Amino acid sequence: MSDNREVTLADFQACAGIDDVGEAIMHLERSNWDLLAALNKVMHRETQQLPSEMSPDVEMVEVVKGVPVITFSSSSEVAHAPKNTLTPITDHTENVRPGTSNVKNSITARIITFHIRYLDEIYKIDISESCTLSDLKNAIFEKTNVSPCQQRLNGWKKEPPTNLTVLQSLDLPQENALIMNRTTEVGDSTSDAQCLSDRLIQTYILNIRDDVNNKTYKLKFPGTHSILDVKTGIYSLTDVPVRNQQWRGWPNAVKDDKITLAQSGITFPQHDLSVSKLPDSDKKDKDVVIIDSDSSTDEIEDVEEFEDAPESFIIEDDIFIDNVRPPKIQRLMPDNVEDETMGTLHFAEQFEKRYGLIHPEFFTGTLDEAIKESCLKPAKERKLLAIYLHHDNSVLTNVFCTQLLGFETVLQLLSANFVVWGWDFTFESNKQKFLSSVTQSLGLVGSEAVRNIDVDILPVLIILMRSRSTTEIFTIVHGNVGVNELLTNLIQAVDIFQEQRRIDIDTEEERLAREKVKEEQDRAYQESLATDRAKEAAKQMQQQLEREEREQAESKRIAEEARKEAHRQSVESNLPPEPDATTDNSIIKIKMRLPGGKFLERRFYPNASLQTLLNFLIVEGYPTEEYKVLSSWPRRDLTSMDTTLTFKQLNFCPQETVILEER
Repeated sequence: MSDNREVTLADFQACAGIDDVGEAIMHLERSNWDLLAALNKVMHRETQQLPSEMSPDVEMVEVVKGVPVITFSSSSEVAHAPKNTLTPITDHTENVRPGTSNVKNSITARIITFHIRYLDEIYKIDISESCTLSDLKNAIFEKTNVSPCQQRLNGWKKEPPTNLTVLQSLDLPQENALIMNRTTEVGDSTSDAQCLSDRLIQTYILNIRDDVNNKTYKLKFPGTHSILDVKTGIYSLTDVPVRNQQWRGWPNAVKDDKITLAQSGITFPQHDLSVSKLPDSDKKDKDVVIIDSDSSTDEIEDVEEFEDAPESFIIEDDIFIDNVRPPKIQRLMPDNVEDETMGTLHFAEQFEKRYGLIHPEFFTGTLDEAIKESCLKPAKERKLLAIYLHHDNSVLTNVFCTQLLGFETVLQLLSANFVVWGWDFTFESNKQKFLSSVTQSLGLVGSEAVRNIDVDILPVLIILMRSRSTTEIFTIVHGNVGVNELLTNLIQAVDIFQEQRRIDIDTEEERLAREKVKEEQDRAYQESLATDRAKEAAKQMQQQLEREEREQAESKRIAEEARKEAHRQSVESNLPPEPDATTDNSIIKIKMRLPGGKFLERRFYPNASLQTLLNFLIVEGYPTEEYKVLSSWPRRDLTSMDTTLTFKQLNFCPQETVILEER
């Protein structure tokens, strides 16, 4: 660039008030480096244009930083266009001289829809994608009465860098859901509240030189953070209390540590600072001046320095005792923790003391118990497990704990869908303890995933999910993310988890139904088996009784037969021998007809008694108690008669026949 152009560029920036060198060069090149023409184009805000100079197909719709922006459309499109439509400069716009008729129509901008959630209400806003973020905020203001400088929109697919960002450049879908939070009043003294709102949503990079430990920290802080927040964060890194910190690099106008970074006047996006420790002698001199102040010039200067000190330095008089320092911040977890449950209790207690009451509800117990509480429950009661790994030496810790974990939407998501379990990696012994627990719970794959996490990206959130009967790591959210990216990761995890849980619920219900049917079948089978066993037992008992009865009957029969046999043998032994037929002609021959038709014959002496006949029949197997003996003529029952009577007395013939009948 020639010297003349450099002078022209400087003059143009001074007159037009444009700080951006690239934008200034663009306007000068459009005017062929004619300073007056360029100024006329950008300084026309208070001027008017004659109707003859305006093409019927040209509409002036916005002035951005003093630059006229022209959009081309048909007459009908202009007539129906929204009143407050703002269209930024795009690559499609062309320089068109007034009055020319050779105008190219621009491509019609797409209308996109925003669903803005604010205070449990959802507001629908339709707006052209050629509009800017500022136009969207103005539309939101008309519906919610929340001024644009107080609007904080979350849930972008791609975070807009400034309020002048064109919506089309964000590559947005047709339907967009955003969450709006109202920021607190910042009390900025500048008259441009819209610029202040831009700075409040920006992230500042502070390059802080630590002269005490000879280190340099590159820290990220949002514009809503105060200077006191920065100093407190440095205290956790350097162990130098805020009252003993000596800073260089803050703007001279900064007099109060409560002022936000957006209001402080530091450079964006990066600002260089240095911090050191106040010498002990200087601190003591200041303490003495405060206690025993007089009107000397040096003491007045010291008092002024004290008044400009942060509020944390203004404390009770009894603190100004030599060698008395504020207590050192405790680690979230002591070194060499043996009991995981006690370690998590200490972690939760110290986290709340350090970062305040607004934080996730940490589960107190072992990692295995946390997995059982979240992932191993029935599908309807199952949750995600978020393992928060902390490290005090990471520069990202303070912002992550205060801004991300303390964000309202993040807390709601974690509370509704997650079990949060925390652990501190600051001490190597605790890191090894955690790796051992992860190896037991998730195996070597999970252990290696955690082992490879670098301290520079701590803290992290490890999201565990139960999928297909396996507990595994779904994603790892590193500490160098913003709120929107964290929300996106959490929402994505919840969506996938809900879908998987729905499948698991259906599978579990089908399994329970099958188990119920199987239980009913087993119960019916057991009942049938019990009935069969009862019948079999009754049958066996009946058979046992019958067998016992048979055995008793058999015993009786054998006993009876033995008795009969004994009686028969006794009778047989007493039975006189049968007389010989040739010895005596008076012998009586008795023929006995048996029940089966057979006959028995025997000879008896006439003077033998009737009992002798009966005894003979007993010996032959026809006892008197079972058979009766009848005479044929006259017919009479001999067994009922006196058995001592002789055959002669009974008038038996030499040939006599008797009949045996069963009783």
